[in-house]
Amino acid sequence: MTIVEPRRLSDKDTTIPGRPPRPLHSRRPAQASQRRHRPGRRPRRWAADAFLAAAAAGFGTVLGEVITAETRRSLSAPGGLLIAGGRLAGFSGAYFMLIMVLLIARVGWLERAVGQDSLVRWHRRVAPWALGLITAHVVLVTLGYAQSSQTGALRQFWVFLSSYPDILAATAGFGLLAMVAVTSVRIARKRLKYETWWVVHLYTYLALALAFAHQIATGASFVGHPLARAIWATTWASTAGLVIIYRFVLPLARNLRHQVRIERAREEAPGVYSIVCRGRRLDRLAVSGGQFFQWRFLARGLWWQAHPYSLSALPRPPLMRVTIKAVGDHSRAIARLRPGTRVLIEGPYGAFTHHAQSTDRVALIAAGVGITPVRAMLEDLPASVDVAVVVRASSPEDLVHRDEVATLVDRRGGQAYAVVGPRRTARFDARALGRLIPDLARRDVYVCGPSGFSAGVVSAALALGVPRDRIHHEAFAF
Repeated sequence: MTIVEPRRLSDKDTTIPGRPPRPLHSRRPAQASQRRHRPGRRPRRWAADAFLAAAAAGFGTVLGEVITAETRRSLSAPGGLLIAGGRLAGFSGAYFMLIMVLLIARVGWLERAVGQDSLVRWHRRVAPWALGLITAHVVLVTLGYAQSSQTGALRQFWVFLSSYPDILAATAGFGLLAMVAVTSVRIARKRLKYETWWVVHLYTYLALALAFAHQIATGASFVGHPLARAIWATTWASTAGLVIIYRFVLPLARNLRHQVRIERAREEAPGVYSIVCRGRRLDRLAVSGGQFFQWRFLARGLWWQAHPYSLSALPRPPLMRVTIKAVGDHSRAIARLRPGTRVLIEGPYGAFTHHAQSTDRVALIAAGVGITPVRAMLEDLPASVDVAVVVRASSPEDLVHRDEVATLVDRRGGQAYAVVGPRRTARFDARALGRLIPDLARRDVYVCGPSGFSAGVVSAALALGVPRDRIHHEAFAF
């Protein structure tokens, strides 16, 4: 194992192979730093439980409305059971679609409670059920009405399209959902650019809008049941309202208030750039170290897309900073933007903050540009917290913000290590991590870096006895 062990990360590097490294800094009382930004809001842990309870209650209400609308006579008629099953599947699938939309609506209190990556995982778990139930609805209702009319399934489907109100629009919506589902499969996601995937998923909103009119117009649960119709319409309107508020109204109000523009850009490491922005009233921007924003740069070719980037330092009004690695067309273009370019920010998001810790000791482990949220966290952690930092890089030149990290750790009297070199010589497994931080099992572990690196560190931490609920990491992959 190759350990770069300078006195400071910014000093001349020294390679010391084959023996446990000494910490970069000796223990000294942490120095308090003056904060000029507004502290981030503490997450409400009960918010996720409240959301799940409300979602379950709503689902029960939907099932009750559909089931009570059926009669013994309707069930015993030709095709009755198929039609009833199709209706139940359709309303259940539509309700799950609403839950999916809420999970990615970036509702602040919910997102702070569990983190955006957890909400995305929940979204992906619900998605197959939603699409499967809607598909079952189409098949069962078509077969049921075909049996009732004593005709073929294709003939009955054509009757639906040509004679029933809003069925054509609903069919178009179903096609859009199928397209979104195909692009969400893992193998497809790997082949798509983020921008393409994002545009395709916008059609989910159009698909839901097309389906709503069909449900209200033809849903048997609503015929002669004005209360049921009102409840269902209120559910959809509430979902749409939350999406509009959290995805459009609040971000627009925030950007009108802060008026963020690019101040300057500088290269921190090969292909890694810091973008320093200037804004108004940034002292009112509540943010915790480790959080990220969705950044939309209003320049040609960039204005229509937003990407998640973590702050690499706490805001210092009127300035704030984000550090970006130029790995794609979008990130490479950002580094070339002129000062004065307008920037729209949405957030902050993320549960990768000191609010997640449950001990008075933390280990911050990062690779590459993953050091950026860790560097911001070093400013925000309570002064009493014992900090150990490990940075992984392929070469000394790739150690981003090395001087700043070294200074922040030094002020806290913590320990900092840099593991530098190719993977085959600078191994970073459970044994290596245990040598660097012998008391890792008694710490909260924060991990940030490429997905493969993060997965390896999580496995190593678990092997060293760190409880899973004390391992914190967030993924920004789409």
